[in-house]
Amino acid sequence: LQELLCQREEPSHVQSSPDGQHLLVLQKSRPPPLPRVVAFQRQGIGGAELERNWQPPQPALVGLLFLQSPVTSGSWVLAIVWEHGRTEVWHFVVAVGWQLLQTLELCQGARARIISVCSQGASLVWCEERPPLDAHSDMSKCAFRFCICTRALEVGEQGVRLGTVRIVLHNSPEYQVLASPQHVFLVPAAASFATTSKFLLIWHPEKAKLTITAPSAGFIHRKVLHSSSESDFRKLLLGSVGLLSGLAPLDIHTSAVSNSGGLLLVSTKGAVNMVEPDGTQRHIFDLEGSPLAQGSPVQLKTFGRILACMLAGVLYLVNQNSGRLIEKKILSMREVHFLESPGEEDSIQLLTQTGIYSFTLSKPEDSSRPEPCLVEMVFEEACRYYQRRSLSSSKLTVEKLKKGGVFQAPVALAAILQHNLRQKQKPARGLQDTYAKLLSTMTLELQSYMSLELLKTCVVCAPESEVESYCEELVEQEVSRVLHSDMDKDNLAYLNSIFASFPKAAWKATRSCLQLQQNGDGLLVARATPEVWKKVLGGPQQEEGQNGVVPLFELICTSFLRFKPKWLPSFVELTQQYVSISWAYSSKEGPEGRVPLYKRALGVLARKNKRSEADDEMELELLLCSKRPKAVLQALHLLICLKRWQRVVEVAEKFSKLSPLLNKEIFTTLLAEFAQHRELDPYLDTLWPLCPAELTASDILTVVLQHLPHSQEDPVPFSSEGNQLTVGLLKPLLQRVVQRPCVQDEMYSDALQSPTFPPPTPPREH
Repeated sequence: LQELLCQREEPSHVQSSPDGQHLLVLQKSRPPPLPRVVAFQRQGIGGAELERNWQPPQPALVGLLFLQSPVTSGSWVLAIVWEHGRTEVWHFVVAVGWQLLQTLELCQGARARIISVCSQGASLVWCEERPPLDAHSDMSKCAFRFCICTRALEVGEQGVRLGTVRIVLHNSPEYQVLASPQHVFLVPAAASFATTSKFLLIWHPEKAKLTITAPSAGFIHRKVLHSSSESDFRKLLLGSVGLLSGLAPLDIHTSAVSNSGGLLLVSTKGAVNMVEPDGTQRHIFDLEGSPLAQGSPVQLKTFGRILACMLAGVLYLVNQNSGRLIEKKILSMREVHFLESPGEEDSIQLLTQTGIYSFTLSKPEDSSRPEPCLVEMVFEEACRYYQRRSLSSSKLTVEKLKKGGVFQAPVALAAILQHNLRQKQKPARGLQDTYAKLLSTMTLELQSYMSLELLKTCVVCAPESEVESYCEELVEQEVSRVLHSDMDKDNLAYLNSIFASFPKAAWKATRSCLQLQQNGDGLLVARATPEVWKKVLGGPQQEEGQNGVVPLFELICTSFLRFKPKWLPSFVELTQQYVSISWAYSSKEGPEGRVPLYKRALGVLARKNKRSEADDEMELELLLCSKRPKAVLQALHLLICLKRWQRVVEVAEKFSKLSPLLNKEIFTTLLAEFAQHRELDPYLDTLWPLCPAELTASDILTVVLQHLPHSQEDPVPFSSEGNQLTVGLLKPLLQRVVQRPCVQDEMYSDALQSPTFPPPTPPREH
């Protein structure tokens, strides 16, 4: 094996069986020697080694697949697949070696060509090219000359049996097929059309379902393939073309399948991401260095929770759950092949030209201690903090921060954390006096941090039945922490993600932080501190919806609408009361100086997908709870349009007491309605007392005459419709106005009622 690796001219393809017992080396060198495949046994279990070479006219080799043999447990079957569809099936027998079982033809057409192949369960899945019969066909049609096929391959005692060919996808572009235990990922080839290289396909064989996903854009669409007509590629995308056309093409340099069943993608910028089988994407790590060239190989392999990346002689070991770099090793050789190491998750086996090496990860004494990562986070956060406030153009790094000696705050905090978290019994031993004093003031914060870390561990390890309760507690602590810290754009974006991911838990956390509850009279009360109120109503000065981030007040209003809509008007009224106390009226610094709070709540209501009668009632309540003249009049006009006359009269009677100007506007509006129809006649005894003192009889008659309905016929003394306004209906109002004392009489009433002789002279002051 060592001689074979050292004598080759071009990089070989090395593959091991899932149990790590067999090694395959594909030598792609040009003749001499001839291209060949060589199989080795690692544990010396005996038997002849497999060696296959072929003459250059024979098509290229496209796949080496290890299949589990159902005949003998622990025995493997090797399928060697060539480009034209010919497949050799070899079986390994202990003490005998590799034996050829059968030679098969996967493809049905003579002109078909296999581009990529993988094994999924007991079936083979491949991407097949079917060239058009006409050599001068349109290039756009030629781009969709591929199809995705699958075929069962059963190995038994009687030999190998192939099932019928089933086409998963017709008329598709070129794809690379990668199989996980339950799914098959279809990754677009580098030479695909720009339109088709914007998304991935994920095939779920058991559910007969295809998932279209553009992970970076958050687009996911699923379709069940009920019949063969629905498996046409162009029909599959028919409903998503408009959305996909505006997306950027996928940036894929290298792809591989992880042991957890996800798809690992490395971009040309060095970003390593994981695409889950449901189509969602998660960022893991960023490789260092300049952008990756097309020819520079990147090897990926997962060992338990560890992701191993090999790039240009540098080995990166990353925790794929947290994305933390565990170790970085510079190797003396640039080309290394990862081997399977089943049962040894903490051991990574490497094949090089000089032999097979095992790399074992060191286990800390207490793996639950978070102090190394925590200390690094302190310095990283300090770098960002000082860099934002620095006038220098030079970049501040963690190393400069540790060695410079200028910034003492992160150094002191790191020392306190190291001593407090490691020496739980004597946390202050070895600390400077100044650090010890600082530690005594930070004790409560450190305890809060440790309880939060413990709660996160409980969330990860808890059974499904308890996860929800732990998540609610975690969300409550996070929302409370953010509300008691600086509400910058990062924290606001973080709150948006919390409310989007855990809406119910975020609602409960909001109620707890604001201490919202109903009193004995059924009124909503809040006992939040002024600092929390300022975070709710203030926050970063940005327009609503900028970069998809919604202000906190709108987030809370959305939660009210979803979980407790009846409380929303009372909450808006509470916020207005706090604003009137904390900020001057129409102050530009306060929230009311930009957009009134009731309008912001109405904006949240307007963004609901489905409108209902309850939403119309909510709009009225929000307008009325603001007690602003324009909003009250708007609500009054809405009620008039809805012909809810009882509610119209109730609103007029309640809000006419707020101000004389609003009283006059309300009464004039209702008087105009009274002149047009007879719907308000039953409520005249309630309306006439609302008449403002400054309105005279002539003013009333002017309003009535301006709003009388225009009749198409000639006026007659007595109408058959019975809906005309008569003097008898107006008589009580006019009598009330005429009998009311004049405003000028009231001005001089004191003088008219004074005694005839002058009042006594006031005493003089010496």
